[in-house]
Amino acid sequence: MLGKTLLNRYHITDHLGDGSTATVFKAVDLRLGRPVALKILLPHVRSSTRSRFFQEAKSAAQLNHPNIMAIYDMVEDYEQPFLVVEYVEGVPLGDYIPSSPEVAVNLGYQIAMALDYAHERQIIHRDIKPANIQVTPQKQVKIMDLGLALPREATRVTAEGMIIGTPAYLSPEQAQGHPLDQRTDIYSLGIVLYEMVTGQLPFDADDISALLLQQVRQPPPPPRLIAPNLPVGLEMVILKALEKHPSRRFQSSRIMAEALQDSLKAPLTPDAPTSTKRPAGLTEVAQKPQPVVRLVLADDHSVLRKALVSSLDTRPEFAVVGEASNGDEALEQTLELSPDVLVLDLNMPGKGGLDILPVIREQAPQVKVLVLTGREESGYIVRALRAGANGYILKSADENELVDAIIKVNQGHLVLGHGVTEKVVTGLLSDRQKPDGDFSDLERRVLLFIAKGYDNDEIGRRLSLSMPLVIEILAGLMNKLGARDRNEAALLALRRGHILLDELHTV
Repeated sequence: MLGKTLLNRYHITDHLGDGSTATVFKAVDLRLGRPVALKILLPHVRSSTRSRFFQEAKSAAQLNHPNIMAIYDMVEDYEQPFLVVEYVEGVPLGDYIPSSPEVAVNLGYQIAMALDYAHERQIIHRDIKPANIQVTPQKQVKIMDLGLALPREATRVTAEGMIIGTPAYLSPEQAQGHPLDQRTDIYSLGIVLYEMVTGQLPFDADDISALLLQQVRQPPPPPRLIAPNLPVGLEMVILKALEKHPSRRFQSSRIMAEALQDSLKAPLTPDAPTSTKRPAGLTEVAQKPQPVVRLVLADDHSVLRKALVSSLDTRPEFAVVGEASNGDEALEQTLELSPDVLVLDLNMPGKGGLDILPVIREQAPQVKVLVLTGREESGYIVRALRAGANGYILKSADENELVDAIIKVNQGHLVLGHGVTEKVVTGLLSDRQKPDGDFSDLERRVLLFIAKGYDNDEIGRRLSLSMPLVIEILAGLMNKLGARDRNEAALLALRRGHILLDELHTV
């Protein structure tokens, strides 16, 4: 393409890069004498991809903002359809990772105000990430690639419930395929700012399903754990943007932009008096200290147990109130002390962890149980979860993973350590080696709830099922249907007539 002139007007001079749907070239508009960028659609793309490609032009054409890349023209009938867009001289925002708080606030403010402009015109971006944001030499932000942007009145190019976007930056509602509003961009911007001030993502996993699960359920580690010198006010802004439920985030990008401006003005410290001015949009609740988590540690290896006690007891968020060297002691201490979390080994003298778990569930249901063991066989994992464990991690886990697991279990989350999730699914599927075309009433109801857009927690509540049982049923359904994930299972069930569209309105 280099050296060619398209439509006797756009003379191509440089190759700028390649994406999944288009190749981007720098060109000169011979009629107007200005540099432009041409996004040329790759051949043989699907019709839905082509529609989404030109949806970018129609969405962005409604916007005229100094921090949003301009769309000049769209050419659909040419042999290679393309868009003519503003050529932005600069570097991707990724070059500013990590940045100082001042730089992060300056760039974040521009992004937030540009998003507010788009949101006021009923357009959400849906794919805010560093690669889609360019920074000019004058430190001016340009939001690029509105290919996923969606006017509210537009006909959807993708099916409702289909996950579109980049997993590391998806909002929880986007990861679950739920309907979206402007607050999904606020969450994604929170991820971007977190990465800018810490140099790392709040959620990261090699497996996409595990990453999406983190987005939906796992609280982000406070940025100041990674960047201790980060202003408290800026940390508060980022964490508010990353609230899991949209109603607890900033309700507009403009409010977030104002909070970012104020975050460097207020000299907040962890010990600052409550009268200190807070960034706009933040409440007193964000300043309150976290309650202490009371722990009982049960492990027959005294050296390991003492090391854990020494390590955890030095942390202000934990208080080790009891130790046990066997199952009987663990049960006795749990019933007597009623800790928040019991950290439990499985193999101990006398009664083992699997023996006392059902008793704890019956007699002390308020106590959360985190299994910490060397047994990584899928059978042990599945048995422990069925017996009522709230989490399962291996002794090979590092201290940060253990601390994170205790906090999440105490908050009511189901926690599976690194390498455990795959073994759970393997263990559950091993009970169903032979695919069966028949579905029980319970399985059909679960499929209907998935198709309706409910997450696993909501399904468990509505059907009065434990989380391990919900996971077990999902694994079985995926195996029967030959599906890769829960959403594909619901789609295949609809296509094959196992559930009906009419039934979705009666769930």
